[in-house]
Amino acid sequence: MRRWVGKGRHAVASLAVNTLEAANRRRERTTPPPSADQVRFLLLHAYGMGGTIRTVFNLAGYLAKDRDVEIVSVLREAEQPFFPVPPGVRISYLEDRLEPPAGVRRLLAGRPSRLIPAEEAAYHRFNMYTDLQLARYIRSLNTGVLIGTRPGLNLVAASLAPPGVITIGQEHVTLQGHAEPVQTMIKRRYPQLDALITLTKADLRDYRALLRRKPRKLARIPNAVPPMTGGIADLSTKTVITVGRLTRIKGFHRLLDAWKQVTEVHPEWKLRIFGAGPQEENLREQIETLGIGDTASLPGPTADVGAELEKASIFVMSSREEGFSMTLLEAMKKGLAVVSFNSPHGPKEIITHDHDGVLVKPRTVDNLAAAIIRVIEDEPYRRHLAGNGLKTAAKYDNNAIGAQWDALFEELLQPRRPRPARPADQAAT
Repeated sequence: MRRWVGKGRHAVASLAVNTLEAANRRRERTTPPPSADQVRFLLLHAYGMGGTIRTVFNLAGYLAKDRDVEIVSVLREAEQPFFPVPPGVRISYLEDRLEPPAGVRRLLAGRPSRLIPAEEAAYHRFNMYTDLQLARYIRSLNTGVLIGTRPGLNLVAASLAPPGVITIGQEHVTLQGHAEPVQTMIKRRYPQLDALITLTKADLRDYRALLRRKPRKLARIPNAVPPMTGGIADLSTKTVITVGRLTRIKGFHRLLDAWKQVTEVHPEWKLRIFGAGPQEENLREQIETLGIGDTASLPGPTADVGAELEKASIFVMSSREEGFSMTLLEAMKKGLAVVSFNSPHGPKEIITHDHDGVLVKPRTVDNLAAAIIRVIEDEPYRRHLAGNGLKTAAKYDNNAIGAQWDALFEELLQPRRPRPARPADQAAT
């Protein structure tokens, strides 16, 4: 019986693919020339707080200087976006979760998504209603550029975008951070994208190795450092700072263990961990257990990262794994000395050890504590790191990175080769 059910699902998937291909062939006859005058970002939750959201807002603001730019949020779970919306950028949403479900939405919202892979990290945020809304929205487009910002949305854009739409997948985390089934689907569907953009050189190498067939353009464009309020830190404040989601992967539990050693030597220094997330209660309990409540604090999230960085002298990154870290570059731009666990997919590409920051062997609490203590005690060294960090951050200026996106759009406006055939499994996920 199971074999026949499997065959039935495959037949339905094949029929869906054939129907979509036929519709695309019909649309190709009336498709306008490719255009980059309209740019649409697909974002899971534009109203929330996080590095991907902030960097998408930043890029959208640059592109909106001479383009029509919209950020399409799959979900709306807050009255207003956490981050300021850049001038010229519109925010829309596909499902308003501030309103109780009714009608078709009530029927579909309780059913699991079929468009997003079950192993995708945010799969639980999607449902069959968001599937319907995503499909309707993407198929309503005629032209312009559509940019996905996570694997599930990239896969949907690759599968459903009409022939006149330029599709770009943007990866904000490492390839190795995706579950194997997601990597398998990436291998099948990402070649249908017009471009795939990674943030790091290491990730670009991984995608080149994985994808036997490539999108038209496979390239690395790092995030730009967004504008920040205030000026440069004067490095006189006895404060160490870090910023990020309070999740296990950020390694703040290790930072607190290291801080226990630091505060025993330098009790006059303070540690401030800005952010919110599921580990908050555990971290507060750890602070109490370690007896470091007088020197370590969790002030919560902040919408003005620049203002908080300016009040500190040292920035620490304790992540177990890290992609291209925007907060690391923001700390450099603010003139802080940075200390980070080493990682080939982010910090190692940004930091030159002992030049513009300190790289520490990953997950080693004693080494992290020793590095922080060295930067605290050696003021000339601290100022050496901070000064060179300012020069490094300048390479990621908004206009410099934005120009790379302008060049990408120009390249993608050139005549396109036919997209590869869509995989028959797309409707069965």
